[in-house]
Amino acid sequence: MAKPRKQKNEEHKTDNSEAVVKHQKLCLSIDLQKRLIYGYTEIEVAVPENGIVGLHADNLIIESVVVDGEPARFEIFPHYQQMDSDDRWCSVSSANSAADAAGSVYVSCLERELVPNLLIMCSSEVVKAVPEPPEPPEQLELLAPPEQSEKIEHTVQPEQTLQENGMLTSSEPKQNVKLIRIDYWVEKIETGIHIEKDVLHTDNQIRRARCWFPCMDDSAQRCCFDLEFTVDNKFVAASTGALLYQVMTNDDPPRKTYVYKITVPVAAQWISLVVAPFEIFPDSHNSLITHLCLPPNLPKLQNTVGFLHSAYSHFEHYLSTKFPFGSYTQVFIDPEMAISSLCLGASMSTFSSQILFDEKIIDQTIDTRIQLAYGLARQWFGVYITAESPNDEWLLDGLAGFMTDSFIKQSLGNNEARYRRYKANCAVCKADDSPATALSSSDASKALYGTQCIGFYGKIRSWKSVAVLQMLEKQMGPESFCKVLKNLVAPLKDTSRPLRTLSTKEFRHLANEVGNLERPFLREFFPRWVGSSGCPVLKMGFSYNKRKNLVELAALRGCTATPDTKPDLVKREPDVGWPGMMSIRVHELDGMYDHPVLPMAGETWQLLEIQCHSKLASKRIQKPKRGPKHDGSDDNVDTILPVDTRSNSIDSPLQWLRADPEMEYLAEIHFNQPVPMWINQLEKDKDVIAQAQAITALELFPRLLSVVNALNNLLCDSQAFWRVRIEAAFALATTASEETDWAGLLHLIKFYKSRRYDDKIGLPKPNDFQDFAEYFVLEAVPHAVALVRAADMKSPREAVEFILELLKYNENNGNPFSDVYWLAALVQSVGELEFGPQSVSFLSSLVKRIDRLLQFDRLMPSYNGILTVSCIRTLTQIALKLSEFTPLGRVIDLIKPFCSSKSQWQVRIEAFRALLDLEYHCKGIDAALILFSNYLEKEPSLRGQVKLGVHAMRLCQINGDSDDDHGVVRETLVALLRLLESPAAFNNVTLRHYLFCILQVLAGRPPTLCGVPRDETLIKGHVEICNELKNFFAAIVNQSKPSDTLMLSYDVPVPEINTETNVVTTTDNVGIQSEELTLTLTAPDPSIVVENNNNTREHNQSDLVILGYSEPHKEPDTVSNSQEPKKTVLKIKLKQSSASSRAEETDNAAIEILSHNGADHGTSSSVSIDAPMQINTTEAANQNLDDVNSSHDVGSRVTASIGSAKHDEVDVQCTADSSKVQSNDVDTLDHNKFVSLQALSEANDVAVGGPTGKPVSGSKEKKEKKKKDKEKKRKKKDKDDPAYIERKRLKKEKKEKKRKEKESAKLMVTPSVDIKHQERTEAVKDEVALGQVKDEMAVGQVKDEVAVGQVTNVVTPVDVAERTEGATSTHKLKIKIKTRTLTRP
Repeated sequence: MAKPRKQKNEEHKTDNSEAVVKHQKLCLSIDLQKRLIYGYTEIEVAVPENGIVGLHADNLIIESVVVDGEPARFEIFPHYQQMDSDDRWCSVSSANSAADAAGSVYVSCLERELVPNLLIMCSSEVVKAVPEPPEPPEQLELLAPPEQSEKIEHTVQPEQTLQENGMLTSSEPKQNVKLIRIDYWVEKIETGIHIEKDVLHTDNQIRRARCWFPCMDDSAQRCCFDLEFTVDNKFVAASTGALLYQVMTNDDPPRKTYVYKITVPVAAQWISLVVAPFEIFPDSHNSLITHLCLPPNLPKLQNTVGFLHSAYSHFEHYLSTKFPFGSYTQVFIDPEMAISSLCLGASMSTFSSQILFDEKIIDQTIDTRIQLAYGLARQWFGVYITAESPNDEWLLDGLAGFMTDSFIKQSLGNNEARYRRYKANCAVCKADDSPATALSSSDASKALYGTQCIGFYGKIRSWKSVAVLQMLEKQMGPESFCKVLKNLVAPLKDTSRPLRTLSTKEFRHLANEVGNLERPFLREFFPRWVGSSGCPVLKMGFSYNKRKNLVELAALRGCTATPDTKPDLVKREPDVGWPGMMSIRVHELDGMYDHPVLPMAGETWQLLEIQCHSKLASKRIQKPKRGPKHDGSDDNVDTILPVDTRSNSIDSPLQWLRADPEMEYLAEIHFNQPVPMWINQLEKDKDVIAQAQAITALELFPRLLSVVNALNNLLCDSQAFWRVRIEAAFALATTASEETDWAGLLHLIKFYKSRRYDDKIGLPKPNDFQDFAEYFVLEAVPHAVALVRAADMKSPREAVEFILELLKYNENNGNPFSDVYWLAALVQSVGELEFGPQSVSFLSSLVKRIDRLLQFDRLMPSYNGILTVSCIRTLTQIALKLSEFTPLGRVIDLIKPFCSSKSQWQVRIEAFRALLDLEYHCKGIDAALILFSNYLEKEPSLRGQVKLGVHAMRLCQINGDSDDDHGVVRETLVALLRLLESPAAFNNVTLRHYLFCILQVLAGRPPTLCGVPRDETLIKGHVEICNELKNFFAAIVNQSKPSDTLMLSYDVPVPEINTETNVVTTTDNVGIQSEELTLTLTAPDPSIVVENNNNTREHNQSDLVILGYSEPHKEPDTVSNSQEPKKTVLKIKLKQSSASSRAEETDNAAIEILSHNGADHGTSSSVSIDAPMQINTTEAANQNLDDVNSSHDVGSRVTASIGSAKHDEVDVQCTADSSKVQSNDVDTLDHNKFVSLQALSEANDVAVGGPTGKPVSGSKEKKEKKKKDKEKKRKKKDKDDPAYIERKRLKKEKKEKKRKEKESAKLMVTPSVDIKHQERTEAVKDEVALGQVKDEMAVGQVKDEVAVGQVTNVVTPVDVAERTEGATSTHKLKIKIKTRTLTRP
């Protein structure tokens, strides 16, 4: 057992390397009418050593963060980024290049989503803030270009919690557990949580829990939850956990608060919430089960869920343990609201109401019961017990499927369970041909990011995981396998460690210890079946040796996965095979015998000998006499004998043979035996799998009357399993031909009429569906009849007449059951017909019948719109088959009205599909994809968008298989790429995956992320990105440490430099926001000396440099908790060259910025200006106020850095941000105020680096010189080292590659963007007021204006025509505006 390993894993988390969540409380207030969701969450977190806690939060506005009651500093780096540049896809010219670009975009999005983007500084030291001033100045603003995104530093009022070194003391024995409270509200209710009409619901899409509450959105982070939801009194809030109580609030009108508590640690993705005016239906058999639905669906709900208590009891009995969450809740919402048919939550499952049915519906019963049972099984395996790593997710999915199959066997019968498993195994064998289907490959799981459960490959992986577990059950026995599962879910003895995880290694250990499987077998089994892809393909044939009385069996073994497509994880020989021995079952005259003789490994060719137990009786075979007759009667007998009497009782004691009869292996078996033996197997073997295999084999011999008779006998046998009888009906349709006198067709029609026709009048009787098995068989017969084809591949006249007669005389009066599925099957059979010259006359009558059904269904909508869906599908098929004779425009006009949003969800989606099919067959795949993009914008439901994506991908696959030369133009490919990174794709994870798959299929690649080529140099791992963000956040925090930060007082005209922090808060009462203003002068190195010299001035020439496009991953993006969506960062750095250090003079800078509540101007471009300073003593503060009064969005941030003496610099930071909402009734203030900052004293000698003002020694330069000398010696020593040479070469290649990437990125910037950059650069030059000033700047005061401070003596003009000769100092002014889009539109 691996329980101790779980403890090791948990202990590993306590090493203070990463934050660990201990408990979380979530309190939300929900207003459905106003579409508002707001509240707070409290998280108990074990803080890591660096003091930074990383959470996930998207689409949220964070108002405040408090750690242990003290306001904390935090940063938000949004995961989603909208790229607006039109030339980003200039390199896309073909389907291959578009597929490569899609892979890069998709992987980058998935990598970013793994990174915690809400970083919170949890520290023990607090930097006290200065009290609020009596008259706070207004917010400083600076105009900046709005093209690109912003980077905002956020500071929380009124205090900032910092940690001096970011490390915890090693002497602290306990974990540093902090209580973090986050007040927030949901900004965009688009993903993770949805509001439609009077229903609010969440979904469990991959990594979308973060979109409705801040959390550690990682399956490895699990904790207990306390949940409180306040809603309107008429609504019911259903959530995970046990409902403790309900309480009425004091609001007017009163509201109700639902309080839930979940005591089992679960991941954040399993927290679910649904709010609606539900009807509550407690289960009549089990008080722990509750069902909820909307009022119109209550009768269907009562009829549907009556069986669930049996599934609940079956699982508890099989696992010998109680339900892990105490109670279980099922919620049913409208299908257009649900993102999928099942959304899991802890102790709660949300289903689509589409699966509900009343007592009149028959066809939906089986599928609904299986789906509800699967949702219940996932509560044990998937929610309660979770995967230890992504490699182990297959195991939980497989165990849930295994438990569902056990319930199917108990409730629906062994035949249903075996038949479904056989069909699933056949599908797996056909599709298991690539590394994408490997269940537990480290490379695959790392490359798939959780998308392996989506789409076609996700379904194949799910079926394969169940098949692998059933193979293990066969190997160890049902009882031993049951013990293994009981061991997994048994209550833990150590209650202090309640986390339940399961790994493949642990399960393998249990299979050995409890299941008694030998280690050598397991050592071969798991790598071959779990760690790699491919299923065995066995081709077998035999001959009977009469002399030795034995069977000589020849077998050829292959694999569904070719050597080129096998994963590289497991290095194996291509012909090693699989572990174990396959059994061969021989049915002889005196019994059945199993022979486990066929090895699954070893030689590819195998020749085996199987001894027979029965012996032929010594019976003399009489030969026909040769008489003088010339009529040929004896010859006719001789020719018939080999066909009809080639009995195994004459030639051998064998009746039939079967390979792997108990499905012990997931294998594709092709067995060759004579037709009479297949007939014996069909008629005498009562196993449904044996019968299905015999039917498949007999379809290859359609001309033999013995085959036709055998299939007809099975169809008419009411004791046979109804699914096998349906297969026999379709096999009969394939045998019908002119060579057999249409025997198969006649048998089908005769069988139907014997059950459904009145012999007296020769017309169909009224419907009677009392016998469900007979109902399903008869429902399939018209479809089988429609598949019959003549030599010219047209439907026979008899088949068309038969189907028209059934449509015309259908009567359901007196039948207690609905005939909607019955009629839908008849209508779909019309679509399968092929009209020829003899049958085209019936077409008009058939179309009229279909149109009549459409009109009838409009007046009285059928169950889930089934009838209208089948009519639309049939009309589309007829139009495509007769496109040469029928104008498609009329069919399109007939279908278009069903695309209205007022139509039923199922009908609308089917209409979209039909129009896409017509567009594809008329104009090609390019036009179909353009229409698909248009329909995505029209379709409001997320599930409908997914259905359209699946259909578009199928059209692309059909186009790839055909010889159509119509390709996809570049504009369409670019449009698909834009969709891939659009907000709609971010909101709908499944749609985003299908958009990626469409681009892959267009390039002739498989629709999976596995094996997609990618450039690892451009795609950073999420761990690396996370570390960069934390380092960036730590650097921001370190800038405001008390020892390194010098704050300027706002109320002193000429402030003194000190080490205290002064925070200036300004409130703009005109708007509804409160802005926070911090003015900071930072001296990183105490060696900086600033002098005020009024006489000496130097003139230098200025240079202007405009920076190009900056890649997103180079600069981390941040967003504040402001309500303003866009903010800008402006960094101004002035560096003095080494020549100026000789004079030991530093001129003071003056920056005047007028603040007012300007509009949001969007994002801005990147501009860098390098200019030597030109100092003028005659001008002091004569800057144009129009230039100074530049406005930007309310939450802009401005940072100015002034440096001197080589590597030293002083930072002047002006930060303005909005974080809180103010009332609207505050008196408005004057907007013409401005703030002037005088950063340096007017005294002659002021030392910024320290209070003493002493010059700086050269100790730093000496240290750097020693370091350089030491580095030179080391390089000289390693010069001849081959490893060093190789590293140097790789480094050089990497640097060259990055340089080329930067050049290509610059080329992607459009000329229009460059022009905008230049225009905004000129605007920046005007707004910053780069002119000449005096050496002393007076403190200007204007009426009703507040003068905060003024920086003097540094003015840097950009447009300087000449350089003064003999200048000894060169100054550079760098203005760098970095912006980035932070919020989605």
